[in-house]
Amino acid sequence: MSTVRAAGWTVVALVLMALAVPWFLWDSSTVTAGLPVWLWWHVGWMALASIVFGVFARTDWGLGVEEVR
Repeated sequence: MSTVRAAGWTVVALVLMALAVPWFLWDSSTVTAGLPVWLWWHVGWMALASIVFGVFARTDWGLGVEEVR
């Protein structure tokens, strides 16, 4: 089971990394609530990354490092 969980967290990490740079917003000059849309993207991405890390830390911290009992 730990191999499946490790693979799942690997996929989640890869998706988060792929979404870290909003390449699709590079040509956008749209401003919302006084800030560029690409900056709002980073705010949302950081919030999502924080939540995902919190879930990982509570549920599977040490996965692949410590022995599973």
